[in-house]
Amino acid sequence: MQKTVVLNVVGLTPSLLGEHTPLLSRWASTGKVVSIEPVLPAVTCTMQATYLTGKLPSEHGIVANGWYFRDECEIKFWRQSNRLVQAPKIWDIAKALDPSFTCANLFWWYNMHSTVDYAVTPRPMYPADGRKIPDIYTQPGNLRSHLQAKLGQFPLFNFWGPNTSIRSSQWIAESAKWLEESHHPTLTLVYLPHLDYCLQKYGPDVNKIASDLQEIDTICGDLIQYYENQGAQVIILSEYGITPVSQPIHLNRILREHGLLTIREELGRELLDAGASKAFAVADHQIAHVYVNDPFYIPKVRSLLEETVGVAYVLDDTEKSASGLGHSRSGELIAVAQPNAWFTYYYWLNDQRAPDFATTVDIHRKPGYDPVELFLDPQIKFPQFKIGLTLLKKQLGFRYLMDVIPLDASLVRGSHGCLPSSPVEGPLLISKSTHLRDSSSIQAINVCQLILYDLMGSRQ
Repeated sequence: MQKTVVLNVVGLTPSLLGEHTPLLSRWASTGKVVSIEPVLPAVTCTMQATYLTGKLPSEHGIVANGWYFRDECEIKFWRQSNRLVQAPKIWDIAKALDPSFTCANLFWWYNMHSTVDYAVTPRPMYPADGRKIPDIYTQPGNLRSHLQAKLGQFPLFNFWGPNTSIRSSQWIAESAKWLEESHHPTLTLVYLPHLDYCLQKYGPDVNKIASDLQEIDTICGDLIQYYENQGAQVIILSEYGITPVSQPIHLNRILREHGLLTIREELGRELLDAGASKAFAVADHQIAHVYVNDPFYIPKVRSLLEETVGVAYVLDDTEKSASGLGHSRSGELIAVAQPNAWFTYYYWLNDQRAPDFATTVDIHRKPGYDPVELFLDPQIKFPQFKIGLTLLKKQLGFRYLMDVIPLDASLVRGSHGCLPSSPVEGPLLISKSTHLRDSSSIQAINVCQLILYDLMGSRQ
């Protein structure tokens, strides 16, 4: 098989290629740039699973970045087991064609307990004293010590949160090169998340993200040159484009005000009790899976959703199937936001009653996605002093709460998930494959086959 590398440059769109991405633009001019027609929802886990299986969410089961686990009555986001993906992956297909095939997966999601040959993914340590220590999970397990001895500790706090920076993408890029030099995989999948941060903070305003574009361009240019020198074919793609937003929608507050959502009080704070609720929304950027535990209330819930300003449309069972989301993990109803709106997970009616994790970076305890985690609370007069004092508590072995995240959803200026209104604002694929010669677009479910063509040496 032909050595192939896929660089997943999160948030990159045709409209962002230009003066601030000279290396990517120059390389793209030697091949073909096509738009990707994404599936719904156009979010990280769903799009990646679609690319890697060639199946719709109704078949691979990844209906969002998180969903309601009905048998546990719990909402869970950012799970990591690859066994949640219910369809054969590209590496399974390729290995069946050529037993000598090997694959390295660097930071694409669902990257634990996989049939991939080499895996590297973030996996913090959580000691009993409350600390969160940066770390990674690797397969084989000894890759972990070798990588961190070579590159240092994975910069977890630059990967997500208010301190995000190019450092995490640089670390991932260097780990990909180390894996190539030490193991020479046939297919390498590399996740480069840097643009995701600035785009959600500022929206797709090139003037505000020019330096971020230049930073990721430098990394991509270096990787392209490196891998082409190794005789590899390179594909660049993205998962979605970011839409400018100005309207957060608090669906759970609406459901609560109508007596449909139940909360549990703990130490004066409120927790969403999903199992006891008649209905609740699992917010994920611009889509929300709305679970209705009692079918009697489905008409009422649908009516409330459709009356909510900022909701573009609502899918029921029939419409979910037509949209490729007819899966048991999906909500009874799915709300899709208008392009300028997005859904929060907020369910409390008084910020003083918000759970303690609401003002922290805590992607696993929050019952929905929270992009506000990218911001420091502007109400904190001296945030660096507060952070330093909290870190001192950590170093002294005390329990601590890094409560520096605001509860102001209006800070978020970019989101994604709904289908793009224009191809230039959506995800892209750049390749030198002649299979794209007469195409201006490719469906997300066909990306898997395109990669397989390249692996089989079928670019001509």
